[in-house]
Amino acid sequence: MLAFERAEGTDESLKALNFILEAWEEGTGSGIAPELMAYAALYTALTDLVAAFGEESVVSLVQGLGPRVEKGEFTLYRSRQ
Repeated sequence: MLAFERAEGTDESLKALNFILEAWEEGTGSGIAPELMAYAALYTALTDLVAAFGEESVVSLVQGLGPRVEKGEFTLYRSRQ
């Protein structure tokens, strides 16, 4: 586990998630496309992580995301093909 990864379910991480979800709802409710919100959130998250932990740590984090995406960890709705 990288130094900046937090355990899921902590009070602080749930509080942070709620803030993000509220901002997301406000943005999409104002007509901003969800994919634009996603790009903005990723950009903001990555720049903050680089500032806090450096490029090498963030590269390690990002490289680990590929297999997780492929396994469906971030897929909310599965379509039958």
